[in-house]
Amino acid sequence: MYMMLVPRRKYDFFDDFFKDPFFESSESSVMKTDIKEKDNSYELEVDIPGYKKEDIKMHMEDGYLIINAKTNNEKDEKDKNGKYIRKERFFGECSRSFYLGNDIKEEDIKANFKNGTLNIEVPKKTQKEKEQEKKYIDIL
Repeated sequence: MYMMLVPRRKYDFFDDFFKDPFFESSESSVMKTDIKEKDNSYELEVDIPGYKKEDIKMHMEDGYLIINAKTNNEKDEKDKNGKYIRKERFFGECSRSFYLGNDIKEEDIKANFKNGTLNIEVPKKTQKEKEQEKKYIDIL
């Protein structure tokens, strides 16, 4: 009985075929979020690798915290000694939203961005604060 060992080729048609974006998972690695509950607040850790602080915008709309990130890392490079076989540059936009309710205002939220992670602190509204915010209609 003979055994034949065939070395793996550097280029494999089937491996490259199934690496096509059509076959890959649609789940993105951008804006994965961890939410942690603390005594007086919620802490969101949002992964936004490859973006700069200037690329990220946040605002409140109808009780939702909306986070947008937009970047364009395309570079105009010319090579005098040859032509490119493949060039990869990333440009794109991503967005996430989280319902916080109408009690939370922009000025209540604290955020910082460091090493590709956006940290957001959202205060909890206590029952006492919610009761104080109630407005009653006078009955005539």
